[in-house]
Amino acid sequence: MANASLSAELGRATGSAASRRLRSDDKIPGVLYGHGMAPISLSVARRDLRSALSGPAGVNTIIDLNVGGATYPTIVKELQRHPVRRTVSHIDFQQISMTEEIVVSVPINLSGTAKAVVADGGLVDAAVDSIEVRTTPASMPNEIVIDITNMTVNDVIHLRDITMPAGVTAVGDPDLVVVTVLTTRAEAPAAAAPAEGAAPAAGAAPAAS
Repeated sequence: MANASLSAELGRATGSAASRRLRSDDKIPGVLYGHGMAPISLSVARRDLRSALSGPAGVNTIIDLNVGGATYPTIVKELQRHPVRRTVSHIDFQQISMTEEIVVSVPINLSGTAKAVVADGGLVDAAVDSIEVRTTPASMPNEIVIDITNMTVNDVIHLRDITMPAGVTAVGDPDLVVVTVLTTRAEAPAAAAPAEGAAPAAGAAPAAS
């Protein structure tokens, strides 16, 4: 996959007030860390970050981060967002090795139409939005595609049932429910049988002798 490029500024002041000033200038405070390096405080332009993450890999894009004249291969480890506006308020970059495995969260995508479920009045539903996988950056998928074509109303897809791409291993409980079926058509309740010895309803014909 092609890496995105992003330039960061060094020497930002720390603290809430300084971070607010950066955000008012449409910049995002952040930090870069990794094995064998001291954390580096930095900031990136909001527009440039949006552009770097606009590709099909989204937040899992491998970013060549230019900081102070040096370039680091990185991924976005954490995005903190404003609780109301949902804009990015802080970003953590992690330096990576292209040959070492990392754990990332990858979105899932349901593919196909479960005709048996639809005919039975059901709805296929993703129980989770993403799953964690272990892989090298070079093998990292943009998404995990799950084919639901052959699902029936009683089916459940667990984490252990998903076939991962080459070089990718699922992380987590194998019994995790990833895809399930919701029933949207309620069955009519069966008529209750009259109790033994109960009188017949008004207007009902007498039982044959």
